[in-house]
Amino acid sequence: MKKEDKKAIIEQLVGLLGEYNHFYVADAAGLNADQTSNLRRECFSQDVKLVVVKNTLLHKALEQKGDYSPIFDSLEGPTAIMLSNSNNVPAKLIKSFSAKNPNGKPTLKAAYVEESFYGADQLETLIAIKSKNELIGDVIALLQSPAKNVISALQSGGNTIHGVLKTLSER
Repeated sequence: MKKEDKKAIIEQLVGLLGEYNHFYVADAAGLNADQTSNLRRECFSQDVKLVVVKNTLLHKALEQKGDYSPIFDSLEGPTAIMLSNSNNVPAKLIKSFSAKNPNGKPTLKAAYVEESFYGADQLETLIAIKSKNELIGDVIALLQSPAKNVISALQSGGNTIHGVLKTLSER
């Protein structure tokens, strides 16, 4: 590969890393063509971009992007990066897809999620991280809870008073 081609690929990787908030480094080696095609289809349907890269080119792109040194150790062997704006979707994808395959691929090598680095052994932790929309939903539910309690108490109190008045009027 020519030096100019490598430079162009590195620039393209830097651009991709800038477009997405989170990325996972995975090992998808050992998947046959049909399995790879299914993985790509599943990634596409969940807005995850799957790119197979050379380790040295990804290493150089990460160096240009900032301090990603904790990920450098995982850049060995075949590497695919899964880019997403949702923090836990690639982790769920890796777990569900590897469970379907007899060889257990793809596997997580490392991840950069919510401005933190995660290792290969932290897949369950990554799955448990809530997305921004899920957290906003939880906050809204918590804020609505006291108001719902007050309205419920007022409505039940009104029914109680109505019941008492009705009983007294019947007597």
